[in-house]
Amino acid sequence: MKEKKRFHVPEVLILLLGIIFVCSILSYIIPAGTYDMIQLENGKEIINSTTYHKIEQTPVTLMQFLTAVPRGMQSSAAIIFLIFIVGGSFNVLNSTGAVEAGLGRLTKFAANKELLLIPIIMVTFSLGSAFIGMAEELLLFVPIMVGLAKALKFDSIIGMAMVMSACGAGFAGAVTNPFTVCVAQGIADVPLFSGSAYRMAVFVIMVGITVVCTMRYACKIKKNPQLSPMYELDANEMEDVNLEELRHFGSKEKVILLAFFVSLVLLVVGVTKWEWYLEEISGLFLGMGMAVAAIDRMGFNRYAKEMGKGMADIAAGALVVGFASGVMIVLQDGNIMHTILFYVSGALQHLPATVSAVCMFLFQTCLNFLIPSGSGQAAVSIPIMAPLGDMIGVSRQTAVLAYQMGDGLSNMIIPTGGILMAALSLAKIPYEKWAKWMLPIFLLQVAAGVIVMIVAQLINYGA
Repeated sequence: MKEKKRFHVPEVLILLLGIIFVCSILSYIIPAGTYDMIQLENGKEIINSTTYHKIEQTPVTLMQFLTAVPRGMQSSAAIIFLIFIVGGSFNVLNSTGAVEAGLGRLTKFAANKELLLIPIIMVTFSLGSAFIGMAEELLLFVPIMVGLAKALKFDSIIGMAMVMSACGAGFAGAVTNPFTVCVAQGIADVPLFSGSAYRMAVFVIMVGITVVCTMRYACKIKKNPQLSPMYELDANEMEDVNLEELRHFGSKEKVILLAFFVSLVLLVVGVTKWEWYLEEISGLFLGMGMAVAAIDRMGFNRYAKEMGKGMADIAAGALVVGFASGVMIVLQDGNIMHTILFYVSGALQHLPATVSAVCMFLFQTCLNFLIPSGSGQAAVSIPIMAPLGDMIGVSRQTAVLAYQMGDGLSNMIIPTGGILMAALSLAKIPYEKWAKWMLPIFLLQVAAGVIVMIVAQLINYGA
């Protein structure tokens, strides 16, 4: 008998091309339509929810389909270049041996206390996301946390989860996140930072679920490393953290790590005080790589080789961001995004208020697949969902909560999310392995989110 062929999850590039193709076909089926836009005082544009109208059909042509990826790369150029520069600069840093020596020292310090590091690190990162909206900035910690996880005899998935799963949970339970909560409440005409007590409870629930699931997995991998889906791939990388032959953690290594931590301090100050974004962050870490090379006295040619090698290692992952952006490109070409919003909002009007509140959350979760940008999703959906809530008995605060959780939770698993794909690239984790690991946690969080929405509706949250 012939052995049955096992189903294999498509490579992420094929998956994204398939999504772009399906969206292109939908542009021939779904009527084209649009809302008029309103410009706010801060210059941002939002939808006028009463102005939807159909327009002439604009199906995506073959050339538009073929150019969606190049155009997606152009629109995501800043984050793609950030990934290249971070990858190259961290390879320069790793080549000095300072990270290996520092992780070895930390590993000895954390002996028999490895599991305690996981909740401490995850809560720290989730607080940064919940209160100040840290997201892209956390990419810089991914290689370090992956190295730490390997050094502690876990796997690279644990390192990734300590950063990005914590980030997603923090966004889902955001308390004062200026890029999601503040934007959405401003659009919904809800007092800024109102309803914080309930959102803090949501934060505890979402972060708690994430930490507990991650720690359970860590215990399992600690007992039997071969259970890790990354076991073979991590084994090929373990020479990066060889704890049997640790490098000496001398004065040069300490100065190199000091330069790195100074860069992190500058990052936090720059983002919070000087309004730095992707270009400035890229420049900062390009400078960090140069400073590290100078301290290590590696010379111009070796610096260039290490920088180039680091960029080459993460090239495929960096370019995935452009493929992901191609999805939004074809939706815009076909003018079907606003039509989807119009029909979904119309369907919600005929449901009981509690069911509508839950459906708002589930819809926002799905919408994030197409619009991964938090502020972008708020600008498109909140002008529709907030007044819709007025009509069906769902408070505007609850509508904002539905958006907030839908945006945050799915950020940890959707292949169209540029930040997630960038992090996986830096962690050297294939998307399909991460998605398979993350899916049960995501479903558990969605179930918790449904309960949160039901309770919010029952207590008339924020009305």
